[in-house]
Amino acid sequence: MTRPRQGGRSALLALCTVLFAVCGCGAPAARENAAIRTGMAFEEALATGDHALACVLLAPSTRRQLVQDQQQDCPRAIAGEELPRGGGLRGAEAYGRQAMLRLTGDTLFLSQFTDGWKVVAAGCAPEGDKPYECSVKGS
Repeated sequence: MTRPRQGGRSALLALCTVLFAVCGCGAPAARENAAIRTGMAFEEALATGDHALACVLLAPSTRRQLVQDQQQDCPRAIAGEELPRGGGLRGAEAYGRQAMLRLTGDTLFLSQFTDGWKVVAAGCAPEGDKPYECSVKGS
């Protein structure tokens, strides 16, 4: 069995370091863009009255809580919430598997699941120094 030369090992380590740095730099932007796409799809679903799609884009615990609170199926429950129109994107922040989208008329909070980004809270408004108050959220 032959051992790799020391120079080959150093070159491989340098290549892995460069690849890691390049891939690592793009990852936060990719996560943020994916969260934005999901949030905007959620807003579009609400705007067009596609409440079934809006429900698909909700996180499982948020969907369960909404159904439990409203005592009706998710599409009817989310329609009854009369969430504010989100409007245009004002800003987005993604930190690991969590994201916040600030829209003209709403703020959304999202989490990344194995099957993609999902809305965990909608209809959110800042409360000064306190956490955001959200009309749709999980338990």
